[in-house]
Amino acid sequence: MSLMDILIILVPSTLLWAAPLVFTALGGIFSERSGVVNIGLEGLMVIGAFSAIVFNLFTFDTFGSATPWIALLIAMAAGALFSMLHAVAAITFRADHTVSGVAINLLATGLTLFLVKLIFDKGETGIISKGFSKIDIPVLKDIPVIGKIFFQNTYWTSFLAILVAIIVWYIVAKTPFGLRLRSVGEHPMAADTMGINVTKMRYYGVILSGALGGLGGGVYAQSITSNFSHSTISGQGFMALAAMIFGKWHPLGSLGAAIFFGFAQSISIIGSSLPFLKEIPNVYLLIAPYVLTILALTGFIGRADAPKASGTHYIKGNR
Repeated sequence: MSLMDILIILVPSTLLWAAPLVFTALGGIFSERSGVVNIGLEGLMVIGAFSAIVFNLFTFDTFGSATPWIALLIAMAAGALFSMLHAVAAITFRADHTVSGVAINLLATGLTLFLVKLIFDKGETGIISKGFSKIDIPVLKDIPVIGKIFFQNTYWTSFLAILVAIIVWYIVAKTPFGLRLRSVGEHPMAADTMGINVTKMRYYGVILSGALGGLGGGVYAQSITSNFSHSTISGQGFMALAAMIFGKWHPLGSLGAAIFFGFAQSISIIGSSLPFLKEIPNVYLLIAPYVLTILALTGFIGRADAPKASGTHYIKGNR
């Protein structure tokens, strides 16, 4: 197998697995840049995956080939609504952000499994008829060398993730909204003094994190698993959290980190078909993404500075 053949297999697979992590990590950036720690990203992905699959199964006859895309909107709405629980607990009632995030993860898993049992009378949903499948992008696929690597047997969701990362970078770094969001995460008292509603901005941050986390779950379920069960989302939310930290709370940095973790996940799936990895026992390939996540964080977390007010409560009028 030539290097070109390896890249043709590896690059689309890496981007496929990275896309859900990119969306979810970007959601985490909105929340934490506003000053609210959100380790509930795993739960938000679970809610998004469940919502997308159930909507897809029950409405495919109505919406046809547009169903997966509409299901992503439903997943975003479900994630945004579910994240309100974290926002109310952490912002309004000033609960510990970490405890609230853990509660979100546990509640999402328990609630979705209960609903799956209630609706389908078994431990998993059926397989969706239409998800996101491999495509060849016209014109671009004919570009010498890179056309075969990036634009053949690829997925629209991969390019959507990269586009959204660029948009989020622009919003956070270049717009008045992004400036206000960053200000309440760095120095909420100063932001309040300038007339910025700290509570409202933090709510916006958490809700956006929910929408993007739900989007990540919807993309994962409809492009990789094609159904929903207790194991559909199994650590991807925590990988996205790690990508956000590894990327130093920067949208483009998190994009790169998510692609790195997507590469690790894809290796665990296709590694046995690659000549330089086929002799490695499969169990080692399966645990590789999680080991690399730990190694990345232990190697770089000390150099990554979170927003200064992240995880702290702001009480208006306190000095």
